[in-house]
Amino acid sequence: MKQSIAIGVLVLVGAVGAGAFALTYKPVIAPRDPAQKPAFDQALVRRGSELAAVGDCNTCHTAPGGKVFAGGLGLPTPFGTIYSTNITPDPETGIGRWPEAAFQRAMREGVDREGRHLYPAFPYDHFTLVTDDDNRALYAFLMTRPAVRSPAKQNELPFPLTLRPVLAGWKLLFLKQGPYTPDPARDALWNRGAYLVEGIGHCGACHTPRNILGAEKSHQAFAGGDAEGWHAFTINSASPSPVPWDVDTLNVYLRQGWHGLHGVARGPMGPVADNLAAVSDQDVKAIAVYVADMMGHPTPERRQQGEALATAAPRDSTGSKPQSGGSQTVASAVPSGDIGAAIYASACAMCHESGRPVPYGGMSLSLSTTVSADSPRNLINLLLAGLPAADGKRGPIMPGFAATLTDPQISALVSYLRANFSRKGPWPDIASPLREARAATLASNTAEAKP
Repeated sequence: MKQSIAIGVLVLVGAVGAGAFALTYKPVIAPRDPAQKPAFDQALVRRGSELAAVGDCNTCHTAPGGKVFAGGLGLPTPFGTIYSTNITPDPETGIGRWPEAAFQRAMREGVDREGRHLYPAFPYDHFTLVTDDDNRALYAFLMTRPAVRSPAKQNELPFPLTLRPVLAGWKLLFLKQGPYTPDPARDALWNRGAYLVEGIGHCGACHTPRNILGAEKSHQAFAGGDAEGWHAFTINSASPSPVPWDVDTLNVYLRQGWHGLHGVARGPMGPVADNLAAVSDQDVKAIAVYVADMMGHPTPERRQQGEALATAAPRDSTGSKPQSGGSQTVASAVPSGDIGAAIYASACAMCHESGRPVPYGGMSLSLSTTVSADSPRNLINLLLAGLPAADGKRGPIMPGFAATLTDPQISALVSYLRANFSRKGPWPDIASPLREARAATLASNTAEAKP
């Protein structure tokens, strides 16, 4: 009897071991000879360039001050910091020895050429939807970039997350391999938008909340998420935007990074909009069509409220109020003791009530999604860091107040803006996100100060 039990246990252990091996093992793909320069059709390379722009690849794979696509950017996650890798064709530290089959596998299965499972900070749960033809174009584009020697940085993760086979279990639970299947009930433009948004654009990676294992909550798609110290707004039917979005306003916002009725793209969304400026009009329009459809049609009451706000907002004069004259910065009278109102009148109203159109004047804050959002984090980030002018690009600018306003003053201003420019109730906690934003600003300034 004991012998039979022992044999049964051994069989069970063996079966579990074999299953685990089958689940985690991925073979090495033979390297290509980097001395053999592949010849790619220029049209294929151009298509890969646009797809890389939609995927925002340069943002994650470029460290501050580093070479483009050479990796090294630290991506903060709830589990630790993961550093992006070098995707230039350098043979030793990049993908110069990767044949196309290895690139296709990385995009589709999240496995590198050596057979190692990749962390889902590389959003292969979205990239798996990309077609083989488009992966071929991306590969052609990356393999024709300048090779940069840039060794991978060590990820900062706790045990057992340092063990790559653990990621096979994550994939078993959350990775549904593609490619994208078009919806026959929708037209070609909608399907193109869905393909880009859900696939290479990986919009849900920021705009969808995640569970405790770091996977997107599929039943809360596009319900808003947090990324790199910013709140990615809800972009489904629960959008907090005071004025409902439509295809046209989304198209303009995605193309230029701001819209006078909605605000400016900041945080991780800023470079996304920068990259979309290089994408074809048709693809940006397709993205706008799909996102607008996810948001749905606003109720008649919400549409009327939005139209009333848009009509009431001063946005088409050259500065009709005294405090809009630039040098005539006379603060309006404010209720006694209201610190937030006093700061707004002396530091904000001169632009935001000037009547000048965006980007030459500040937008009416009653239109701002940031002021009406679920979280105050983005508003705090903006107040601390401002909107620095971008070289060679027209866009909104705003001074930062990190060095001039104390935490109680920032809190008072945030509360005032919420109470006076939004229909939403007060945020329950301002102190915590303010403390986190201060720490992030300090860390950023320290990093920039290093030689």
